[in-house]
Amino acid sequence: MTNIDWQRVHAGLDREQHKMIWKPYGLPEIMNLETSSFHDAQVSQPWDVPQKMIVSVAVTGAFFQHKQNPAQPITPDEIRESAREVALAGASALHIHVRDDNGYNVLSPKRFHDVIAPLHKEFPTMPIDGCLVPALAGEWEKMTAVMESKLLDAAPINATATYIGDSLFAKPAPVIMEKTRLINQHGSVPEIAVYTDADVAIAKRFLISSGLIETPAFWLVLPALPGGSPMDNTRQMIEGLTRIVNAIRDVDPDGVIMVCAAGRASTHLATQAALMGLHIRVGMEDTYYKWPHREDRINSNLEALEYAQKIAEVTGRDIATPEEARALMGLPPVHEFSGDGSALTALG
Repeated sequence: MTNIDWQRVHAGLDREQHKMIWKPYGLPEIMNLETSSFHDAQVSQPWDVPQKMIVSVAVTGAFFQHKQNPAQPITPDEIRESAREVALAGASALHIHVRDDNGYNVLSPKRFHDVIAPLHKEFPTMPIDGCLVPALAGEWEKMTAVMESKLLDAAPINATATYIGDSLFAKPAPVIMEKTRLINQHGSVPEIAVYTDADVAIAKRFLISSGLIETPAFWLVLPALPGGSPMDNTRQMIEGLTRIVNAIRDVDPDGVIMVCAAGRASTHLATQAALMGLHIRVGMEDTYYKWPHREDRINSNLEALEYAQKIAEVTGRDIATPEEARALMGLPPVHEFSGDGSALTALG
């Protein structure tokens, strides 16, 4: 056990007269968070954080079934109504997947039309992107049909080669390059989706250096999924997200970055992104957990949006309107879409 010289301690107390050392050189002011008493320069500047924050809602995604979350939207009607609910409640943008009758992700032009066309009609300024990942025979043609239909304002390009969950998820370079060309050709915005910092290098090599995507670009960061950047604790979350964002900034200093609430990190990850001045995507695509340290499941996309609205409030940021989101994404003010979808029916 350490021996303390209490006689010396008490002598020191007497010498200091039991007081802290305090010299108020700035009197009559004691503390000012903006200036110094010795000069008129501002020493504490407001942070350079964008006031507007896009909050996109990803309604269902490709993976989760009712086994993982009984509230998961599966049918076209459920997906459309959940999207409509968050649009009315103040979402900036929507991200859409559609499912088949068995609940699996499907690239059905008709189902995309049945979900998205009514949303465009009711919310003509709402940016709507859709995930078009051709993995099965015949899906490339269906993906192309969706693009040609002008349903989507934007679509992600998954610049990655990793295991997502128990599935190998690798996008060959020719596939991501041709898909990007098609997105550009049909007037949509390509969104660069990255899961790790290595994916940023893939995007730079094949998409930016090739000239297929000009900077500033729109980036989607999808960490925290199994196979993405590990985020199994708070330290990993903070260091991992910072690392990915710094890698993007090295490639695209002025790029628009949206972080997706994913995995167990979910709401905490969205909160960190908001603090960093980034945009966020919430909803039931990439997670069914509310918080990383508890087992509570998300009850609805509306609930996820309400959490995002609280995050915006406590971080002092304003949620972008759909019109403001369109401007940030480089889209025209209103989505122009016409057609009854009859041309898509034959493709399913």
